[in-house]
Amino acid sequence: MIEFEEYKIKLHDLEPKLDELKASLNIAGAEDELERLHAMAEAPGFWDDPAKSQKAVIRTKQLEAKCEHFQKMVSQQEDLLTLCEMALEENDDSLLEELTEGFTALEEQMESARLETLLKGEYDSNNALMSFHAGAGGTEAQDWCQMLYRMYTRWAERHGFTYKILDYLDGDEAGLKSADILIEGPNAYGFLKSENGVHRLVRISPFDSQARRHTSFSAVEVIPEITDDVEVEIRPEDIEMQVYRSSGAGGQHINKTSSAVRLIHKPTGIVVACQQERSQFQNKETCMRMLKSKLVEIKEREHYDKISDIKGVQQKIEWGSQIRNYVFMPYTLAKDARTGYESTNINAVMDGNIDGFINAYLTCAATGNWPGK
Repeated sequence: MIEFEEYKIKLHDLEPKLDELKASLNIAGAEDELERLHAMAEAPGFWDDPAKSQKAVIRTKQLEAKCEHFQKMVSQQEDLLTLCEMALEENDDSLLEELTEGFTALEEQMESARLETLLKGEYDSNNALMSFHAGAGGTEAQDWCQMLYRMYTRWAERHGFTYKILDYLDGDEAGLKSADILIEGPNAYGFLKSENGVHRLVRISPFDSQARRHTSFSAVEVIPEITDDVEVEIRPEDIEMQVYRSSGAGGQHINKTSSAVRLIHKPTGIVVACQQERSQFQNKETCMRMLKSKLVEIKEREHYDKISDIKGVQQKIEWGSQIRNYVFMPYTLAKDARTGYESTNINAVMDGNIDGFINAYLTCAATGNWPGK
């Protein structure tokens, strides 16, 4: 029964860590805010302003989920301690497997919650706009671009997030040339900001009849969706609007109406497109939000004084600029060039299991301890 005694000590050691986590997550503040929101919802005239009430409802749900998740971890710690003591009293070894699995799961949940406390950026809690661009290399690069697209949409599904296809341009023979999606969920941008950059693939190409090894590149751009309460001045004369027929995975009324919209911001050269909505007007509105988000993100990142100072940034999708390497042959390995984190289970990674990479980046960013620096 030595194992149970050891787990009993480990479970008691988690108590101060849970207290620290409670303070870091500001659970007390969240509970106070929930009380105010509940009182606001019960006040007369609350629903008279749909925009304001909707924001309050969304915020309420976020805070309730946060408090419930923390309380669930506290309850799990207490239940596991009870299970451990019961096993010791009854001298029952059969409970060891349940105890081991429960303790491991609790540690993982606490680590995930700890990482959320590292998301202190101004836009970390926002939804994320992701863009995918195939590098040079034709079909091979376009296929790789689609594999990355699938990896991130699978990641979103794993975390209970939703994603909306805004624009999708099919590849010439396979894969995709470019795509834009909106990933909606708490802290979506905070988690996914680590994925911004060039991704490199090494594999035996399924499109090469001689089965030679190929290297392909695709770029992933991640920016926060900027809410309507952030003011951004975009002059109408700086915008060129183009309309076209929807096509590809995100298209509506394919080949029937020119409802898809592309906006070009002349001063910066930034291009955004949307074909998801049913009307040209709705697609234009979505494009304006995307453009606004891109301009604000670049302004914040480069510390420009005003939007008019921004110049278009062209990312080189080539060797030496990648943030992560994915190798399928002659061995299997996914390794981050910034943090050094790696995984040999390449299939799991491509199926959306990228939390290890995200966690390593957030930890390095919070501590400033980057390998090799």
